Amino acid sequence: MLDYSQPIDRARPEAAQRKPQAGFNVLELANLLWRRKVAIAAAALLGAALAVTIGKSVTPRYTATAQLYVDPRELQLVDRELTPRAQDVTGMAMVVESQARLITSNSVLLQVIQQAGLDKDPEFGGGEAGSLMSSLLGLIGLQPRAPSAAEKREVELAALDALNKHIAIRKTEKSFIVDIEVWSTDPAKAAMLANTLTNAYLAESRKSQASAARRATNDLSSRLKELRDRLRNAETALATYKAQNNFVGTQDALISDQQLSASNQRLSAARAATMDAQARLDQIEASRRTAADAGAIPEALQSPTIANLRAQYADARKKYAEQAGELGPRHPALRQTEKQVEDLKRTINEEIDRFAQSAKNDLTRARDFEASLNRALEAQKRQSVQLSQAAVRLRELEREADASRDVYQSFLKRSRETEEQESLNTSAARVIGEATVPQRRSFPPAMSLFAVIGFIFGAIAASSWFVVADLLFAGAAAPATPTPARRERSPAPQASRAPELPRAAEVAQPRQAPRAPEAAPSMPELAAPPLQPSMVEQPMIEKPLIARFQEADVIHTLGAILPTGGGVDLTRLGWPTLRPGFPMTSLLNAWRDMRAAVTRRAGGKAIPVVALVGTGKTSGRSVAALNFALAAARDGARVLMIDADHQARSLTNRVIRPGKSEPSRLGWLSIGSKDAREIKTVNGISVLPAADGDAGKAADAIHKAIVQAHSAGGYDLVILDGPAIPLAAGGRKLLEDIDSLVAVLPTSFDVNDSLEEILAALGPAERKLVGVVLDELTPAMQTRQRGRQYA
Repeated sequence: MLDYSQPIDRARPEAAQRKPQAGFNVLELANLLWRRKVAIAAAALLGAALAVTIGKSVTPRYTATAQLYVDPRELQLVDRELTPRAQDVTGMAMVVESQARLITSNSVLLQVIQQAGLDKDPEFGGGEAGSLMSSLLGLIGLQPRAPSAAEKREVELAALDALNKHIAIRKTEKSFIVDIEVWSTDPAKAAMLANTLTNAYLAESRKSQASAARRATNDLSSRLKELRDRLRNAETALATYKAQNNFVGTQDALISDQQLSASNQRLSAARAATMDAQARLDQIEASRRTAADAGAIPEALQSPTIANLRAQYADARKKYAEQAGELGPRHPALRQTEKQVEDLKRTINEEIDRFAQSAKNDLTRARDFEASLNRALEAQKRQSVQLSQAAVRLRELEREADASRDVYQSFLKRSRETEEQESLNTSAARVIGEATVPQRRSFPPAMSLFAVIGFIFGAIAASSWFVVADLLFAGAAAPATPTPARRERSPAPQASRAPELPRAAEVAQPRQAPRAPEAAPSMPELAAPPLQPSMVEQPMIEKPLIARFQEADVIHTLGAILPTGGGVDLTRLGWPTLRPGFPMTSLLNAWRDMRAAVTRRAGGKAIPVVALVGTGKTSGRSVAALNFALAAARDGARVLMIDADHQARSLTNRVIRPGKSEPSRLGWLSIGSKDAREIKTVNGISVLPAADGDAGKAADAIHKAIVQAHSAGGYDLVILDGPAIPLAAGGRKLLEDIDSLVAVLPTSFDVNDSLEEILAALGPAERKLVGVVLDELTPAMQTRQRGRQYA
């Protein structure tokens, strides 16, 4: 019967500590065995003989071993291999392990079965039924029918399973050596199978390499036609576009670009010639306007006509000077010479005028030529601009053609390489030790070892028998000792909640059927030991408070029938919740006392943390936790309720339903998941759903949420629904963040056993237990009441 009048203490009972020691001492045991030495020796000899007999009857096994060198650094016969090579030690070890597993693959073993004919070997499950049936049919003169394909396949699978059991692969540590061990009842057959297995593995390795190269070649070849057509289309589109847009030229540059460059150079030369003609004309005009000699210009000095005229002019001037000294001014000869001088001077000026006119003509021609070149250059510039705009698409087509050409060439080259690799064997695996016919059997061991083992076991069995028999006879012969009477339980002092204790004792047993009122006082007390026996050596634990959670305290609702419109309403989840307008019930008073004890246990923390734990997979603990939070909120406390049971998720599944708005929009507090965010309710309680992941991740997320709540404030109490019992590693880690614990005990189960299971799971954390809630909302009661009360 549940008894909370005594302080809880987890020490062992005194009766268990005063249990008397039983058994022999060493001298008595030696004396007993010495008295029975003849019988023990006879039993040992009998055991040795029996072990030798068993060893002789066991079919011997012979094991042959073949050694295989599996080098992951394969031979590099071409520049690029199909598969990358292992470089580090870890990668090499993985390659060797993979090859060791390949030795016992079905493809290799089926080759061994076909080559060695194991499907017809009785040792490997083949040939027994067929030979017996053939013999029986032969006796009556009938020919046996040929086996079907399904029967052959079944025989091969049976031989495959048997051969798997006969093979053991062992890899030598820190090496590339693999030992292949095959056992058989025939030593020659064991050696043959080991050698056949190594050869089949090497053949399968070469076959797999060739098959991989063949598949790669086929895949590449199947793509070559498509790539070739793509390249042809790209080149055709490029050539067509060049012809349409007049992209004609040499490999280095287009003709239009060459013409533009030549025209630019010719225009520059024409401009230089124009400037030269202009300068020459300006110089001639300036010489004519000034009093200087007009024949001093470079053109006059270089002209032979001017030079001849100037020579004649000089001679005439000389002659005139001579005649002017000898003749008078009116002399005809002097006047004739003077006229000759003037004619020569006029002729020279006329010649110089021709030079000026020639310079004007040259300037006009140079200007006209420059203008024509300028017009041609402008036309070529416009054409170049148009070609530049068209060159954008041209370069895009060229890039597509180049890319298609590169891909096609690389595929073509790789296809030729893989085609050649089909006939190459790059594997470095080889046989370094062929299996030889074993000379000794591997099982069973030597008969001497069988004899020693049988001798030892026979002696031990006989010795044990005599010791047990002596103990039994001695116990039967000894006088029966009186068993001390059970210590009567002294009445405990009445606590503050004394009126509730008798009722708690009544609900300790499962309610099966209503009892008559007069039968209740005569119910005998259970013979089970007290739930928590006290001991003087251990410190006392504060007595937990008791609260009875009854049908009279709650009202049932159907979830989501009445829309609230303002958010999540915890009284509309479909669970039984506290009745409104009854603030002075015994349940609420008991829960107020529990919250006061939680505050004392918190040691001055601003936000104490309390967890409600319970056994079983029912939702009773979550219902009690929800009503515990509603009671605290009714008293004005700001409550944060966290679903700490990440497996059942009873509270989370009730609060978060399909079609509801995402919880992440309802609050800021998070425990690591998008959906697991704080949910504000209309009841003044914030609910934090269960976190995703394993128990460790869920515990870390809840710890983070508690730290956030402490740092941000805004709450007066944190209530945890869980963790579930039995505790996982994450749940034990979560106990460090919890200040107090409240156990929820359903009265539909044995209350004592449930509390014992909770205390055993809590371990040292049981000292944090401040209260016990006796949950009388049994499933049967809920079923009866659900049809009568709805809000």
